[in-house]
Amino acid sequence: MSRQRRSSLDFTFPLPGRALMDAWREGYTWAKCKRDIMAGLTIGVVAVPLSMALAIATGVPPQHGLYTAIVAGAIIALTGGSRFNISGPTAAFVVILFPIVAEHGLGGLLIATLMAGIILVALGLSRLGSLIQYVPYPVILGFTAGIGVVIALLQIPDFLGLSGVALSDSTPHNLLLIFQALPSLSPVALCIGGVTLATLLLWPRLNTPIPAPLAGLMVGTLLAMLLAALGVEVDTIASRFQWQIEGQSGSGIPPFAPSFSAPWQLPGADGQPLEVNFALIQSLLGPALAIALLAAIESLLCAVVADGLTRTRHDPNAELIGQGLGNIVVPFFGGITATAALARTATNIKSGAFSPLAAVVHSLVVLLAVVALAGVLGQVPMAALAALLFIVAWNMSEARHFVHTLKSAPGSDVAVLVICFALTVIFDMVLAVAVGIGLAAALFIRRMAKLTSAERLDAFDEAHAPLPDGVALYQVSGPLFFGAAEKAIATLRVVDRNINVVMLDMRAVPSLDATAIVALESLQRELAERHIRLIFVGLSTHLLLKLKRAGIKRQAGQLAAVKTLDHATRLARRWLETR
Repeated sequence: MSRQRRSSLDFTFPLPGRALMDAWREGYTWAKCKRDIMAGLTIGVVAVPLSMALAIATGVPPQHGLYTAIVAGAIIALTGGSRFNISGPTAAFVVILFPIVAEHGLGGLLIATLMAGIILVALGLSRLGSLIQYVPYPVILGFTAGIGVVIALLQIPDFLGLSGVALSDSTPHNLLLIFQALPSLSPVALCIGGVTLATLLLWPRLNTPIPAPLAGLMVGTLLAMLLAALGVEVDTIASRFQWQIEGQSGSGIPPFAPSFSAPWQLPGADGQPLEVNFALIQSLLGPALAIALLAAIESLLCAVVADGLTRTRHDPNAELIGQGLGNIVVPFFGGITATAALARTATNIKSGAFSPLAAVVHSLVVLLAVVALAGVLGQVPMAALAALLFIVAWNMSEARHFVHTLKSAPGSDVAVLVICFALTVIFDMVLAVAVGIGLAAALFIRRMAKLTSAERLDAFDEAHAPLPDGVALYQVSGPLFFGAAEKAIATLRVVDRNINVVMLDMRAVPSLDATAIVALESLQRELAERHIRLIFVGLSTHLLLKLKRAGIKRQAGQLAAVKTLDHATRLARRWLETR
């Protein structure tokens, strides 16, 4: 077997750690290691504030987001199929995880994450990674834009310092609560949030090596500390969250590395440890499937973008296995759902990363921040985190692409986009994706059905030679499937009384499904009852085999299948003479 052939087989085999092995085969030197270290340091600095903010947006304490970046980020990098993906908590999951936390608590979320990890591994082992390309672009753009809107809406109470707003998983209800709480607006929170937001927007123009998320939170935190020194009360991570671990307690973020604990021992929505039973697993199965679907979509799309930026090639099945393994392990260390993050991955590439070891360094940086800087992280104001998530939501909404698609896409695609967007905002992403894919599939079937036709011809060759008397020639074009078969074959049933032989030119038919086979069988039977003979022309070998398996076989003097129209015409003449 040639070297090229072996490489192709290696790529398709879903082997964990494929990305790491590919980087090692290319030759890993100290210079490349230094590139990975520098990129990992940069991404780690960016990941710390984002991990905290996304965990809070999900409805859990900030340390669980940090634990996700530490544990899942390293495991997925070492076992996945993309060399550059950076995994951790992402904004896309907020709309799925927030309702799970509200109904089942932190423990339920971690169990759902574990179940989703198992599903992802199964998808990877089944080599279904390539199926992600069949999710239509309007569906993806619709639900990602909707997620951006929902994330931004969830940050309004913290950004404005509203009190008494108990957000739920219903967007209309949340809008009503926010409107009712507007009289409690805090000028202090609005000031901190506004200054942080302005810093986040303006900082990239300075072209400094300090990432904008870090600079924005630093400015917001310094302003909050100044106001607190003047006696002004500021809502921070330390004032909002309390922790208690093995007899020790405190506020803010616990200054410990993530430790092992069973997910079902963590509290549910009522604050008590969960009781794992069939009813709980059944109620979490739907959310787990949604988590797995979104994790697969986001991770593989991120890997495709990374390939385009670096001219490399990822293994989609190995990436799904790596994502699954990360989500299986991380719940046992207090981490929430993880997947590849596009913004962090792009920053990783721009920072010069060469291998997955950059993601491992990023995890170590987050771990160091938790152990050494927990007290400082606790001083970050909630309004500053809300401002950071506004930027994340805006980037995720892809407003420019959304507007461009509305202006340039066909009307059917625009309808799918708008419906997915509206369903995500009003209801949830799971319903949006299901309805969006269903609509897109229906529209695709409609378009393909229009490409399938059956028409009667008056001649059988380019010279327009006339057909023998008593012979009708029909040309069938396009795929014969359930959406088009009946319509096309119905045309063939309209046959003149003086016709004795029907020839079906099917050279332009690439495929047949069960519906088409049944329709052809019915047509053949009807024609036989009227003493009309049938000749199939130009069907490929595998389509003839399908017909034979269905019972449509050659019958002397009644049914035949030939390769060319010339052969079919000679056969029809013999049949007419014998008649």
